[in-house]
Amino acid sequence: MDTGCTPEHDWTTNIMTAVVIVGIAFSYAPQHYRIISAKSSEGLSPLFLLLGSTSSAAGMWNMITMQWSITKCCRVVGWGSCIEMSAGVFQLFLQWSCFTFIFMLYMKFYPEHLKYIELDIEAPDLELPPMQVKTPILSSEWRASLVCAWITFGHFLFSGFTTVYLMTTATPTPAPNVPLPPQVQTWATFLGVTSAILAAIQYAPQIIHTYRHKVVGALSIVTMCIQSPGSVLMILSIALRPGTNWTSWFTFLVAGTMQAFLLVMCLAWKVRQRKLGIDDFGNPISGVSEMEGEVVVVPAESVTVEDERTPLIRK
Repeated sequence: MDTGCTPEHDWTTNIMTAVVIVGIAFSYAPQHYRIISAKSSEGLSPLFLLLGSTSSAAGMWNMITMQWSITKCCRVVGWGSCIEMSAGVFQLFLQWSCFTFIFMLYMKFYPEHLKYIELDIEAPDLELPPMQVKTPILSSEWRASLVCAWITFGHFLFSGFTTVYLMTTATPTPAPNVPLPPQVQTWATFLGVTSAILAAIQYAPQIIHTYRHKVVGALSIVTMCIQSPGSVLMILSIALRPGTNWTSWFTFLVAGTMQAFLLVMCLAWKVRQRKLGIDDFGNPISGVSEMEGEVVVVPAESVTVEDERTPLIRK
């Protein structure tokens, strides 16, 4: 056996990585379920999904590049040691696939009534309300969603092709315990820095989007409650693995901080929604609403939701 492929058993890191992997799967499940059960992805920002998908993809390719020589040892070690040595790659692959699946669900369950522009046409009888007519013109947000989806797909293909090309044509070929060639090291650093920058601004569009709409929408509070503190374990499990540096874990430090801020905002909107008697998508529900110190019972069928400046419940 190549001495450079002798596995180093670090049970603390292995257990932490296993917990993080299980946590990733369980933490994203509520968000996936929420979109599927509601059959709506309204409330999610397409720019947030673009930045998150490209950031996680860049982080995954960074890890693959940094640990390329280590994972090659799977050819000469047992399956148990192979799993242990490649756990970091699988961890970030799972992170990328779970987040990208949210984007896929967003596109599939995007509300049909928001895809096209609707015009209000006055009825011949002035006593009748205006008629809404759907036009074949795509709405600005749906057009932005399509553009973001194509950019995400193109970024993944470009990053993957470049990574594989550099790692298979590098001279000399990377080997265990041997530094990566300069061009490969530069590419890995570029991926890590790009991932960190995208993560730093990833939650900004979603925070702005959620703040403007003032409802939770399709965001899962359960997912954020799990992931915000879980980002600490994610950082430690990556930082303690061999062959990684700050570019591999800094992404998750920035993303965890921004996600915690978004969580606090959503909890505040939950309280506001209950007071106004509306659900997470702004639709009126039967309940109790507080307005200027008065408590009013509001039946769902008697409420008309207007814009933010118009009171939802009139005295």
